[in-house]
Order: sequence, then structure tokens, then C-alpha cells
Amino acid sequence: MPTVPLPFFSDGYRLDADLHLPDDGGAGAPYPVVVAASGYQGLKVIHPERFARALTPRGYAVLAFDYRGFGLSEGQRGRLVAQEWVLDVRAAVDRVSCHPQIEPNRVSLLGWGLGGGVVVAEAADDPRVRSLVCCNGIVDGYRSTRKMHEEDSWNRLLERVAADRELRSVWGRSEITSPWDIVRLDLDYRTDGYVEEVLYKAPGFGAGVNLESGDYLLRFHPEQQAARLVDQSLLVVHGEDNQLHKVEEAYALYAAAGGPKRLEILEGKGHTEWMFDDDPTFKHVIDVIDRFLTESFATRVAA
Repeated sequence: MPTVPLPFFSDGYRLDADLHLPDDGGAGAPYPVVVAASGYQGLKVIHPERFARALTPRGYAVLAFDYRGFGLSEGQRGRLVAQEWVLDVRAAVDRVSCHPQIEPNRVSLLGWGLGGGVVVAEAADDPRVRSLVCCNGIVDGYRSTRKMHEEDSWNRLLERVAADRELRSVWGRSEITSPWDIVRLDLDYRTDGYVEEVLYKAPGFGAGVNLESGDYLLRFHPEQQAARLVDQSLLVVHGEDNQLHKVEEAYALYAAAGGPKRLEILEGKGHTEWMFDDDPTFKHVIDVIDRFLTESFATRVAA
């Protein structure tokens, strides 16, 4: 797939991004575009590029980017704040909407994991977004994080976040901790194994995050904004046996969304063990996404 660098600015930070295009020599331009938003500890070279490899042969352009503070993007290292990522996704929409090879009336967002909640929050306030896909998403940071933890580890996390809040108010700094102190990958053996086998191959994956990030995660509630998704079409995809982000997140988002919506529960599947280019479940998900985008863009054009 042809790829062109397409950096953009968000809140004054230069974010590293690539625009992946169909390999048709431009014959299909201007293309519909999917802005792919990664999840917790996410990097553009992992799931966003995987979705790009699958969707560009079907005629979509895909923008893959690193959030502020990650990959080659500017920003404070160790700061992982979903509320700020919402601004990064909006800036990504700004960038693709003015690109000559992109059709600005056919912009979609695709968010994975924490990025699923991010795209919900962005689309709720951005009428330029015609459709969005939330895949294995978090739509209530407090609820989802609580379900990841045992009683003891949850209480320790709350104590550390509270103590860090006091420290920040006095010294202006937040303690760096393991990202897995906040998101408990070890409680989902299939996800934990995938992380070791695949994700740690990406440079920078697994770097420490500050406890302020956890504080913000507990206050991230895109489910409350979903009722404003009135004109945009929403596709919710979630693994039935997802032990990292429970399937209740999908049902909650689907119930809260105000506009056209679809729910695809992946029977017997977890969070990431099926995220390989040639995996049958991943191929099925791409088929579902393709049909959804085709229909949602056609509906918007007809309207």
C-alpha cells in the first residue's frame, strides 16, 4: 500500500502520522478515510497499521498516527491522558479533511480499546465524522479499570492516585509507574500472551506512565457523551470473553448511543488474541467494518 508521511499539529505538538492509500494509482481518489485511533500504550505501527493493511485494498485511505508523547510524536513522555487524545483525533480529522486525495464528506473514526472511547468522545462533538467504529472499547474508565483489578490491587491503585494528586499539587510532578499497575493485563492470560509475543516488538511499547494518567482515566466517561451521536452511524465490536475490557462496555455504549447503531459480539473471543492479519476472526471483523462503512457513507450521500 502506498504510504505518505502526513504529520499534523495538536495543541502545538507535532504528531507523527502516515496516510496509507489504496494501491490504484489514485484512480479512486478522493477516497473515504478512516482515522485509526490506537488504544492504551498504543502506537501507530501496531493496530492502526494492521487496519490500514486490511482496509486500503478495499478502497479506503487510513490515517495512522502516534498520540502526543508516544512514538515519534512530540509531547510529555509518560503522560497518557485519554481526554487529550480526543483533541489529537480531532486534529487528525482537521488534517485529513483538507487533503486533496480525501473526500471530506466521508470521514470515519476507528478506535481500539481506550481509543474506542476516545473516538466516541470526539465524534460526539464533531459533525464532520460520518461514522465510527468502537472495537473492544472502554466507555467508562472508572468502571472498566475497576473490573480489571482484584480488591487489594484496586485499593492500592486508588491510594497511590490520591497520594500522587497531593504530590502534584505541591511539586508539580507525577510519579512514573508501570502501565500495568493501572491496566492489569495479567488478569487476561490471552491478552498477556499476545502482548509478550507481538506488542513488545514495537519500540517504546510498555514504557512507564505517570499516576496522573490513571487519575484521568478514572474520570473518562465517553458513555455519557454517546447520546449526542445522533447523526453519525456507530458500529460496536467486542469480544464476548474479553477479560481486559469486559463486554459490558459494548452493551453500555450500544444502549447509550443516540443514532443509527450496530452491535457485533465476537462469540468466544477475547481482547487481542485474534489480532493477526490472517486470523479468521480479524478477517470477519474487517468484512463487518467494510459493510458498515459502505452503507453508512452511502446513506449520508443519499441524505
